[in-house]
Amino acid sequence: MASTQDLKRRLRSITNTRKVTRAMELVASARLRRAQMRIEAMRPYADRMLELMAGVSQAAGSVRLPLLEQRDEVKTVAIVAVTADRGLAGGFNAQVIRRALALQREARAAGQDVVWFSTGRKAASTLRFRRMNVAHSWIGFSERPAYSDAQAVAHAVAEAFVEHEVDRVLVVYNAFVSALTQKVTVRELLPISPEFLERSDEENQSAPELAHPDFIYEPEPEEILARLLPVYVETELYRALLESAASEQGARMTAMRNASKAAGELIDSLTLAMNRARQAEITQEILEVVAGADALSG
Repeated sequence: MASTQDLKRRLRSITNTRKVTRAMELVASARLRRAQMRIEAMRPYADRMLELMAGVSQAAGSVRLPLLEQRDEVKTVAIVAVTADRGLAGGFNAQVIRRALALQREARAAGQDVVWFSTGRKAASTLRFRRMNVAHSWIGFSERPAYSDAQAVAHAVAEAFVEHEVDRVLVVYNAFVSALTQKVTVRELLPISPEFLERSDEENQSAPELAHPDFIYEPEPEEILARLLPVYVETELYRALLESAASEQGARMTAMRNASKAAGELIDSLTLAMNRARQAEITQEILEVVAGADALSG
């Protein structure tokens, strides 16, 4: 049985740990609110961007643009794994990496090569440890991504696609559902499907407030669409980074809350054990005193 001093030492250590986990929970909660506000502010822009692209695509008709090119044979797949720079967030990073590795196995089973792009230290370290073919890796902005960060990633993957280094680009990230729920999401970023634009245009036209009037375009719709497509790729990546940032804070808040709860239960258990040990020591001292008195009186 552990001594009273050992129990006191463990109790003090766990109490200090609980203070840290509670503080981290509060910090994650504050950052989560800010991340949610950024997502809510970004969504109308992304929706209007998609609406504008759909309208211009309809006006342009059948066009041949590099980012719309559907390859007859997909030889190389690029996987963009969006993770965090830090841990202590439960299974937040592990589930993204697990899903990305499953996509790699599926691609290789289909006879396709895989090239990796990653954001966050966790994905970078895991892929480096597994000796994967990593084309680009970005770190340092997982908790508060800027649009310029999304631009850097978008330019790299778009260039690889246009130069025929890759034939398909998939993004794997945690979509934010709530503070308790983060859903691993896989999106095909490139090529941009013309059917997707047509479907978006039909959805917009189904709502009277989003119906497209007739426009006279200057410059031509093809040129406008060529400029909008890279911006769309940047916007979709920025959305993924923001969703991942909010999911990270939600996962960390939940993990720290569970850790604080577990620490509290352990503190209660150790306090009970320490009280029993102290009671046993007192009882032993009383017995020794009584035995000594009996010996002297005898």
